[in-house]
Amino acid sequence: MSRAVIRWISGPVLHARAEGPFALREAVRVGPQALLGEVVRLDGDTIVVQVYEDTTGLRPGVEVTGDGQALSIHLGPGLLGHIFDGLLRPLSGLDTPHVAPGMRRASAGEFQFGPLVAVGDELAAGQAFAEARGASGRRQTCLVPPAAEGRVAAIAAAGHHGEFDPVCTLIAPDGTRRELAMGHDWPVRVPRPVRARLPAGAPLVTGQRILDSLFPVALGGKAAIPGGFGTGKTVLLEALAKGCNADVIVYLGCGERGNELAGVLEEFPTLTDPRTGGPLMERTVVIANTSNMPVAAREASIYSAVTVAEYFRDQGLDVALMADSTSRWAEALREVSGRFGELPGEGGYPAYLSSRLADFYERAAVVETLAGGRGSVTLIGAISPPSGDFSEPVTSHTKRYVRAYWALDVKRAQARFYPAVHPLQSYAEDARGFAPWWAGQGHGEWLKLRRRFLTLLDEQAHLERMARIIGKDALPVRQQLTLFCAELVNEAFLRQSAFSEIDRVCSPQRQAAMMRLIGKFITHAEAAVAAGVHPEALARLATLRPLQRMGEEVADDALERLTELEAALDREFAGLVPARVPAAPAAAAPTVEADDATDR
Repeated sequence: MSRAVIRWISGPVLHARAEGPFALREAVRVGPQALLGEVVRLDGDTIVVQVYEDTTGLRPGVEVTGDGQALSIHLGPGLLGHIFDGLLRPLSGLDTPHVAPGMRRASAGEFQFGPLVAVGDELAAGQAFAEARGASGRRQTCLVPPAAEGRVAAIAAAGHHGEFDPVCTLIAPDGTRRELAMGHDWPVRVPRPVRARLPAGAPLVTGQRILDSLFPVALGGKAAIPGGFGTGKTVLLEALAKGCNADVIVYLGCGERGNELAGVLEEFPTLTDPRTGGPLMERTVVIANTSNMPVAAREASIYSAVTVAEYFRDQGLDVALMADSTSRWAEALREVSGRFGELPGEGGYPAYLSSRLADFYERAAVVETLAGGRGSVTLIGAISPPSGDFSEPVTSHTKRYVRAYWALDVKRAQARFYPAVHPLQSYAEDARGFAPWWAGQGHGEWLKLRRRFLTLLDEQAHLERMARIIGKDALPVRQQLTLFCAELVNEAFLRQSAFSEIDRVCSPQRQAAMMRLIGKFITHAEAAVAAGVHPEALARLATLRPLQRMGEEVADDALERLTELEAALDREFAGLVPARVPAAPAAAAPTVEADDATDR
């Protein structure tokens, strides 16, 4: 075991004189409390260490010892349903309300162990050798570590075993024996290996109409949510965590305010999983690293979270990681970089900010696992640009690596429009590729309607600027109709109530029915205006109000009501054109009443 002695210390950064060999990125233990740290620089006989815990009380002369391995976390069946700090040390299920200094991990107790192999079987790296079930009854697989393989020499009998108990013995091809527990350790900065990366063919269903229908992110893709203060980033991420169709949710609170995370920690254990009817927490891992926790641990938390996501991906599951927020992570990177004495780059961030963001987002993928299964990790990161400036470094660099960009707008948020995603500043590069998936959901017109909605919203933005100058009533009738239909798209489809039991999550089938219904209304309205009906008459239609309220009033299990509304819409428009007052005959002398009727 290598040893060093502290020579200089400033906050989470210390310099120590090495008295043995150390490796870059090696985990170390500092002082009598064995505080966790990591070697970040080697300079002759001096090592620079980043400490992930409170360094109060440390002084020159204190001993530093090396672990001989990279900074790692423990991955096993005890992750689901629990809350951890940025270094994956448990915050729930402890006898004390705080993490003790130097703590590495705590046992998650016993699990029902069920072997899937027998003595003499050959096991490859990443293969499942057993299954484990906790108190909730949820099944998880126990995997051979990616760096291990061999023949099974012994396997524990079915029954209850501790998470860290040896349950399987392998004899490697070189004759060495290795004991396997239900879980294993893995370096957080090293992506877990896979057999192949696969193309994405389906979207992650979030339950939010503006995202799924206009700006979808691929299952196994990556998305960014930039937004200024108060635009609803955390609320939107929480809604995605509750309503998306991923098998496992990893929620990372990275550097956010403690009261925001406290709300998450209180609410999540009380939520019901719509899939199983059990607690949502049974398929959720929460990693909490608030702004008052050690800043260096915040920098490591983002890697801990994505490593956890990859572990469940290797079990053949679809995992969604919500990171709130990458801006706070970048600020920690900047603070620690300043203590290292590194030259600052743009915005004071280190020059390697871009590459660190790439390291994180490139770990999202649909993969063929080492065991031959299929799994995915979808990364969704919130960004908190100062003063809502989307040209700042974290936002501009992130745009280079994500495929879906959901920009939150301050004005929409102030108007209580939720989600406050700006439809003209957002984009989804993979959207066209999801047309076959939507066709499989019975929505073959999705791409055409998506384009129609976005075109309407774009025209609305141009016309509203003109209307502010000359007034809406002075616009030509066709342009008034454009504003009317665009407002209908906003109110009936893009606005979604987070407080409504019916509307907080919207299934793809309901989204498709709503898009078709709004598209039919727009088609009927254009035909009616072309026949001489004024847009003001459309506002008096009896079916308009149910159309605007269908998101909150029509549940996923009552889609036949949308069919009835469509039939009523057809009948009302059919009677609208004949009901208008005809113009006076050409031979007759025009009267004031006839002219007025024609204008109407």
